[in-house]
Amino acid sequence: MAMKNIAVFASGSGSNAENLIRYFNDNQCEAKVNLVICNKQNAGVVDRASQLGVDCVVLSKDQINNSETLLPILSGHNIDIIVLAGFLLLIPQFLVDNYENRIVNIHPALLPKFGGKGMYGRHVHEAVVAAGENETGITIHYVNGHYDSGDIIFQAKVDLSPDDTADDVEVKVRQLEQIHFAKVIYNTFFSK
Repeated sequence: MAMKNIAVFASGSGSNAENLIRYFNDNQCEAKVNLVICNKQNAGVVDRASQLGVDCVVLSKDQINNSETLLPILSGHNIDIIVLAGFLLLIPQFLVDNYENRIVNIHPALLPKFGGKGMYGRHVHEAVVAAGENETGITIHYVNGHYDSGDIIFQAKVDLSPDDTADDVEVKVRQLEQIHFAKVIYNTFFSK
C-alpha cells in the first residue's frame, strides 16, 4: 500500500500537531505527517515541526485563500489528508472542494455547543465555565467550509465540577485531545 501523506494546519503552539507527527512516526503505519501549514511566523508549531523534521510552510491569510498558491504546495507534498489542529482561519471553499471528506478538525467542546467564528481555545473554555456546564469534551469533525458545522466523526466527554476554572477545563480537554485525536484520524482514514 502506498504511503499516505498528511498536512497539519496549525496556528498556535503545536501540541496537537506534535502528537500527530509522533503518533504516525511511532506506529509505522502507511501514513505520515509530511507538511505543516501555519499562518503565523512566530507560532510554536513552526519550531516543533522543524525539530521533528517535518516541512513547515508559513503562509499569510491571502496566500492560504489563493488556490494558485496553496494547491501547488499541497500537491508538491503529495497530500492526501488535511488535519486542522488549532488552525484559526476559515478553510477556503476551493480547498474543501479539492479535499472533500478529507479535511478534519478538532474542536475543544461538544459541538454543536460552543462552536462558530471566534470560538476557539481559551474562548471556548471560558464560555463553557460561564454557562455552568457539567461536562465538556472534544469533537472531531469533517470540515465543510463553515466554522464547526461539518459532520461529526467522534466525540469524547469529560465531567466538570462547579469549581473548575477555564484553566482546569483546558487541562481536561487537552488530555482528551492527546488520547483520542491521532487514533481517530488513523481509524477514520487508514485502518480500512
